Amino acid sequence: MTRRLVECVPNFSEGRDRGKLDAIATAVRDSGAAVLRAESDRDHNRGVVTFAGAPEAVAGGAFRAIAKAKELIDLREHKGVHPRMGAADVVPFVPLEGVTMEECAALARQTGERVWKELGIPVYFYEAAALKPERVRLENVRRGEFEKPEMAPDLGGPDPHPSAGAVIIGARRILVAFNINLATPELGVARRIARKVRASAGGLPFVKALGLLLESRGQAQVSLNLTNYEVTSPEEAFAAVEAAAREEGVQVAGTELVGLVPRAAVKEGGRAFALCADFGPHRILENRLAEAFPVE
Repeated sequence: MTRRLVECVPNFSEGRDRGKLDAIATAVRDSGAAVLRAESDRDHNRGVVTFAGAPEAVAGGAFRAIAKAKELIDLREHKGVHPRMGAADVVPFVPLEGVTMEECAALARQTGERVWKELGIPVYFYEAAALKPERVRLENVRRGEFEKPEMAPDLGGPDPHPSAGAVIIGARRILVAFNINLATPELGVARRIARKVRASAGGLPFVKALGLLLESRGQAQVSLNLTNYEVTSPEEAFAAVEAAAREEGVQVAGTELVGLVPRAAVKEGGRAFALCADFGPHRILENRLAEAFPVE
């Protein structure tokens, strides 16, 4: 029998209270899904929980996570450098084995219906689950953020929930999220580099990039999402950022991987993850899946 596995990588607007993120991860486990990793960042004030399992368990875990985030996170008190729309901000379903993108889009929409009906949180659908072409891109949907969203939700609203905001739910391919920290506190440098490398500005294909300031570390950061690592690899993105930083007279201080990375996206002897403080076999997606779902 073919194994059916879906991954979900929800991002939450909480990166300073580890207890809240742990409670969200526990809610996911209660659904029967396997939590592969949970991590947070103080400056982004953002947490990420990566989990996987059978489609039904993952959909249940996503709903439980959103419900727990509503209970624990109040966006009226939230400040961080990363854009956000909701307490549970973005919830993507990712097909891994024996599941199609269309099935993941259906899971996203079913979960969204339940979120609005049972939790009263407005919902947007993006990527493969988008109901309108202009909502495919996450950055379009999130424009204006919690305080002043530019688009009305697909479900509920038109105003966000007063404390939980709105949740953006979708289906997408595996992406690689990693950050490149610069040896400068100059936000303008990071923003110029991000503009140079991002696809929407004529840079590298399938690259999304933001320039952010990490106040606690006194560093600027180029935050990257590679939405098709087979076209633009982490090594290519790193090389482009490093070259642009060199033109600015700035050195790369280090890198950070967010979540897990597919083995095929890692180049042996490459520099993208060699400069990552917490990188090893435990950050490879296939390794964590093998531990969580051993083949008998």
